[in-house]
Amino acid sequence: MPFYCYILKCSDGSYYTGWTTDPARRLKQHNIGTGSRYTRMHRPVELAYVEEQPDRTCAMKRELAIKHLSHAGKQKLIVSRSEEEG
Repeated sequence: MPFYCYILKCSDGSYYTGWTTDPARRLKQHNIGTGSRYTRMHRPVELAYVEEQPDRTCAMKRELAIKHLSHAGKQKLIVSRSEEEG
C-alpha cells in the first residue's frame, strides 16, 4: 500500500502538511471540515503537492521535514514539482 505526503494550500494562502494513503479522500475530508482543526478554520483548501512514500514511517518523517520548511521553502517545493510535471 502506498503512502503519500501532501501539502494543502488554504484559502488564506497558508499551507498545511500531512500524510495519507488516499490523497483525494483526505482532501475531501479537509474541505468538509473533518480533516483537521487547522484546515477547518482555513477552508476551502486545495491540493498543492503530493509525494509518494514507500511506507508509513517514511511518510511521517517526510511530513515532519516539510513542516519544518518556511513558507517560502514550501512554495519552492510546490513550484519545483509542478515544473517537473509540466
